[in-house]
Amino acid sequence: MRIIRSSYIPFRGFTAMNLFGVLCVRREAAELSSYTLNHEKIHSAQMREMLYIPFYIWYLLEWLLRLLLPGNAYRNISFEREAYKYQNDLSYLSRRGRFAWFRFLFRAR
Repeated sequence: MRIIRSSYIPFRGFTAMNLFGVLCVRREAAELSSYTLNHEKIHSAQMREMLYIPFYIWYLLEWLLRLLLPGNAYRNISFEREAYKYQNDLSYLSRRGRFAWFRFLFRAR
């Protein structure tokens, strides 16, 4: 995974943002943990299986919908729920099924 350090991307308050499989990291952020890298690798797998652009459209639409629901809209996005659940399991990607994030779409948190 290619990593780029930047002062602008991601926005303040975030450490890293995965854009089309390239990881943008705040310049002032410390070295990324293996768990954060795994979290972003899970997002890369999600992007690839959705052919990138549809991933971002779905992500935005789901975030907008979840803004209307109780709870943290960002943390309740199905892509984020999968990535946060398995970020500490460094072998997860080797056994992850295609579209595994879909299991988190309707499941109550």
